[in-house]
Amino acid sequence: MESTALITDLYELTMAQSYLEHGKTGKAVFSLFVRRLPENRNFLVACGLETLMKSLENFKFGDRELKYLKSLGIFKGWFLDYLRELELDLEFYALEEGTIFFQNEPILQVEGPLPKAQLIETLVINLIHFETLIASKAVRNYIAAKGKTLVDFGLRRAHSPMAGLLSARACYIGGFNGTSNLQAGMLYGIPVLGTMAHSYIMVFDQEEEAFRAFAKSFPDRVFLLIDTYNTLEGAKKALKLLKEGIKVLGVRIDSGEIPELCREIRRIFDQEGFKDVKILVSGGVDEYDIERWVSESVPVDAFGVGTKLLTSADAPYLDMAYKLVEYEGKPKFKESPGKKTFPYKRQVWRFLKDGKFDYDKVSRFQEGGLVKKVSFPLPSLKEIRERVLEQINQLPEELKSLRKKVEYRVEVDE
Repeated sequence: MESTALITDLYELTMAQSYLEHGKTGKAVFSLFVRRLPENRNFLVACGLETLMKSLENFKFGDRELKYLKSLGIFKGWFLDYLRELELDLEFYALEEGTIFFQNEPILQVEGPLPKAQLIETLVINLIHFETLIASKAVRNYIAAKGKTLVDFGLRRAHSPMAGLLSARACYIGGFNGTSNLQAGMLYGIPVLGTMAHSYIMVFDQEEEAFRAFAKSFPDRVFLLIDTYNTLEGAKKALKLLKEGIKVLGVRIDSGEIPELCREIRRIFDQEGFKDVKILVSGGVDEYDIERWVSESVPVDAFGVGTKLLTSADAPYLDMAYKLVEYEGKPKFKESPGKKTFPYKRQVWRFLKDGKFDYDKVSRFQEGGLVKKVSFPLPSLKEIRERVLEQINQLPEELKSLRKKVEYRVEVDE
């Protein structure tokens, strides 16, 4: 597999060379955490640990990587030799994937020789940041949907194919039922779902002809896109097929006045006794739309969510940092205004009241809290997803709000 060793910033390697030159090779602890939650987030969901661990298996400097580094004229021969023989003898302590967390709580802590723990900084932040961002957004959609089906439709608008793949994983962890992404289906075992595009409808001379052709090709998967021309006329054509005994499972729309159209579509099918036909809505949908439509009892059975989810449009980044907190047993911390950090490897303790989150406490590390040493095999995707859904049930209602900023109490022992 492709090496991940150069998925890093230049200064990680210049610092590592200088550490070695000056004998700074003692045991270090780095902590990954979020300083402040975005304005429209009351909590986050830890995600991406398994992706990181697999990526680190390929953190190796081979001939190609070393040839490039040598060409820069920056690094000394002995350092390149060091990189060639590099083994990441590091220990990892982390919140389990799927754990809900808050500001100033260690998501991941890396312990080991200083140069090695430093070298992986960029990859750690990149992978944990992205999947945490998307899983946290996905959970908001899950909360808003109140049990309705959610499908990730965002691959084509993701910032790269890899972003689309990792997003599908994060969405499933965050409560989604499936994805349109076939690669995610193959690699992660996530259920794959999909309908058709407007181009399929338009290639036929008549809309009804397109419906019939699709039903003939996939008689057990007849889910029709009905808003290419006139949405209600499309619904009536789907109804015609139903009356002929063709098993139409559902219809999809991604345009128009969604509430009014869905109510009329539901009426068209229900008055003829076809109450099991599902209505799926897509097209720029996000958790705010879902919350509004669910609260107004709009008859939608499933939501295809894409662009705004896979780009985390309302909060596209987290204030996430990877900082040295301990070196050779001594505390290390920053006092910079607005960027203060806390020393030592840390543990998170969660306290519940009446079965709901009450407050968290962050203190110097000891076994027994939410932070655990990473060991293999890691939990399955299904187990991670179940952890998320269980913790959502433990959230106080005010923390589930999509709009109201609620500060959850995190006591940090300094």
